[in-house]
Amino acid sequence: MAQKRVITVFGATGSQGGALVRAALADGEFAVRAVTRNPDSDRARELVELGADVVPADMDDAASLPAVLEGAYGAYVVTNFWEHMSARREKEQAQAVAHAAAHAGVQHVIWSTLEDTRDCIPLDDERMPVLQGEYKVPHFDGKAEADHYFTDEGAPTTFLRTTFYWENLLTTFAPQLGEDGVLRIVFPMGTSRLSGIGVDDIGRTALSVFKRGTDLIGATVSIAGEHLALADMAAVLTEVAGRPVEYAPLTPDEFRALGFPGADEAGNMFQFYADCEERFVRARDLQEVRALDPELQSFATWAAAHREEFARL
Repeated sequence: MAQKRVITVFGATGSQGGALVRAALADGEFAVRAVTRNPDSDRARELVELGADVVPADMDDAASLPAVLEGAYGAYVVTNFWEHMSARREKEQAQAVAHAAAHAGVQHVIWSTLEDTRDCIPLDDERMPVLQGEYKVPHFDGKAEADHYFTDEGAPTTFLRTTFYWENLLTTFAPQLGEDGVLRIVFPMGTSRLSGIGVDDIGRTALSVFKRGTDLIGATVSIAGEHLALADMAAVLTEVAGRPVEYAPLTPDEFRALGFPGADEAGNMFQFYADCEERFVRARDLQEVRALDPELQSFATWAAAHREEFARL
């Protein structure tokens, strides 16, 4: 029996990386080398039980990268801005992995990236503040700036542009419970649609890109599960949670003033989604995404699968 080609997955114990590991192991075409800084963690042990080869490496330590890429056919590269909230650090991590992947001869890299928001809202546009000295939405703009590292290094790369994870509605951006017993979503988006996606669909889409071989090398693939107004999302969650969920939008300035760590960043992000809605949505053709991921979930489908978690909010 021919040996399976190996995909090295960075961020394997996180949302995107974990989704790809699960999808690839369930599919069976590829062997999975799951990269984590802590191979003894509970999440890492779960991946071992699923059949992944869990290996240690750290994107902040360039010397640790060649070993986990040696002999790999593909590599999935995702960075986690929210861990440290530094666009500069994300760029340094991406540059290190791009260099290592190219020198290891990896045949197909998928780089999880995002748009440069300054193409829509320039730095001198006073609608939103400048952050970290040179960005509007650092976790978008830093990734976009890092794209060129992969092309400059000659790494055969597909640029996968993701979007807001619906799973955030269960954690960081969960509806807030008011004294009246009503759950409220307070995103500063007015009536604009939010392009969202379930993380499992990111994993399935990435796997499909790898399975397409060279077809999408050099391409930018922009994905979402559905484009939906927040009031419509609240209506879905009302049914799922079995209790009222309302959309009570703040202004971007009110949201940025909430003061939690990253409030400026998140406020700018939601304002970008709203103010640049048409171009962001237009880049994410759901029929094209569904061609890569036939199981693509709508928001209602995804929410129903998480009914018990929403009922506990």
